[in-house]
Parts: sequence; C-alpha cells; structure tokens
Amino acid sequence: MRFFTRVLFLAALVASASVPSFAQEDIDQLLKEGIEDGEKLIGAYIAPVIKSVSSGLNQGWYNTAKAHKIAGIDITITGNAMTIPSGDLLFKPADLNLQKVELVPTSGQYNGYAPTLAGPDISTSYRLKNPDPSDPNATFSGPPGLDLKGNIGKNWVPVPMAHVGIGLPKGTDLKIRYSPTVDIGDEGSIKIIGFGVMHDIKQWIPGIKLLPFDLSGFVGYTKFKLESSFEGDIQGSNQKGIFEMNATTIQGLISKKFSVVTFYGGIGYNIAKSNLSMKGWYDVDEDNTRDQNEVDPIDLKFAASGPRATVGMRLKLAILTFHADYTMQKYKCLTAGVGLSVR
Repeated sequence: MRFFTRVLFLAALVASASVPSFAQEDIDQLLKEGIEDGEKLIGAYIAPVIKSVSSGLNQGWYNTAKAHKIAGIDITITGNAMTIPSGDLLFKPADLNLQKVELVPTSGQYNGYAPTLAGPDISTSYRLKNPDPSDPNATFSGPPGLDLKGNIGKNWVPVPMAHVGIGLPKGTDLKIRYSPTVDIGDEGSIKIIGFGVMHDIKQWIPGIKLLPFDLSGFVGYTKFKLESSFEGDIQGSNQKGIFEMNATTIQGLISKKFSVVTFYGGIGYNIAKSNLSMKGWYDVDEDNTRDQNEVDPIDLKFAASGPRATVGMRLKLAILTFHADYTMQKYKCLTAGVGLSVR
C-alpha cells in the first residue's frame, strides 16, 4: 500500500502544481501581481488535472457484483488512466475577467490561449493592464503545460488505488482503503482513507433471486489529504500548500460468471470535490505597492460530479485475479488491476 500511496502522492503534487522542478516558481509568478487575478489564473491552470485525479479516487473499487462469503477476503491493486478531454488542455485568460493583468498576444495557433497543467509545453507571458511608468514593458511568465500527449503519447493522468475487501453476513462486503500519514522527505506528507460497502440486493427481489447473475448496490468514499511546503520565490514565511479531495460514488452493479471469466458492469453517480489552499504569509503586489502582505491567500474549490457507467472483465485463476474495465464519464478512465481473492 505504501508504494501506491507514494505514486498517488506524486500525481497529487502534479495536480496541486507543487512539483519543485517544474511549476512552483511559475505559479508564484502568477501571484506576484495580486491575489485576485493570481487565484483565477492558478485555478484555470490546474483545474483539469485536479478534477481528473479526484474522479480517479472513485475508480478501482470492484471487479464483480458477487459478494464474498463470510470471512472471505480480497486484496486488489489497480492502476487507473484518467483521460483529460482535449477541451481542457487550454484556457482563455480573457474569459477570466482579470482585473490587473492580461495575456501578451502572440502569433500562431495559441494566440489568446494559455496551457493548463495537462496542456502543451508552450510559453506564455502576462503584463499589467496599467503598468508602472518606471517599467512599462514589464512582463512575467506563465507556467507551461506538462505536454502529456507529447511525453507519454496520451492525455492521461495516472491514479493508482488499492483496497482490502472483507466478506460480512447477508451478502455484504466491506472494502477499506487506508494509509496512515506518510512523510516523504521534504516533499510533505500524505494520508488516504476510504470505505466502501457492496450489498447483494438480488436476494431481496422476489422472482429474480434465483436467476444466474449477481446484482448489488455499492457506495464508496475516499478522502485524500496532501500537505507540502510551498516555499517559492515570493517573500514570506510558513508557506505551505494543503490539497484535499473527497470522492463518493454510488452505483448499481451487475456481473455474470462463465467458468474463470466474469463480465461485470456498473452504472451510477460520482461526487468529487477538491480544495487547494495556500497557507502562510506572502508578500505580493497590490496596486503596485510591493509592500502588501497576504495571509492564506489562495482557497480554490473544484467539483467533478456526474453520471458514470463501467463495463469490464475479470479473470480468476485459483486465488489470483486480473481485471480490466472502462468507465464512461467526463474524465473517462481505463482501469487494469491484479489481486488475491479467497472465498
């Protein structure tokens, strides 16, 4: 579980734009000309990846609609490739109603656009709408995108997950995701906790409980919290980023087993909410004074809720399981996993 927590931690660092070697200094630059505009630009820049990662927390909960027998157990590990839609690779700063800064026009296909974190690796510059007379041509750089498609061939963000499932009475499974607070050097700390309940509802429906398929209801909840140092090139103290995600999924599941192969599907609704905040003191420029202190300047909220439908297949060889599925939702997902399952 610890390995997968570390991988998810790195994905979250990307999502919260606090990868020291890539975007932190550029993110700081967006704050230098004032909090209101900086918050809007940061929000537009990181929103697609944060929404994708938070949606990914609702993946990997099941690979069958059949509950364990009492005291049955499974340990399952999944990798989820969350797709970033093409429309989320760029944004238009002019649509953000910025008060003090504007994008510097360029030539070419990206004129008027800036990349999101998941977008292309292109350079952007911003300038003051009412520049300081002492430095009328001053500009500052906006952060480039990760160019996911150019680097890995797809606009995918990885979200690994792992859980333990335990069989309870009356056709009920309890599924648990948990990691205690894990410190990862100077990068910060992470904690994950999640619970899921799958219950056989076919047993309560007269006329179908003897039919040869499985039908269950499922509810799952995952909470993810990351704290990381946010010390950049803005003067201040006690600077850190706190990134929290809460993801809930409610689904109806169906599956049919043929020998060692099980086909399964699910339909339901996801609720995913995220919050990115910057804590501490920051010396930023308000009204070109360069002497304004801001406390806890950023508090961004994101939501990625909506319907979902999943189809997949599981192969079970003795106690070893392999599964793969595809989820249709705004941030589509391809999942593959392996596990051990008894009873």
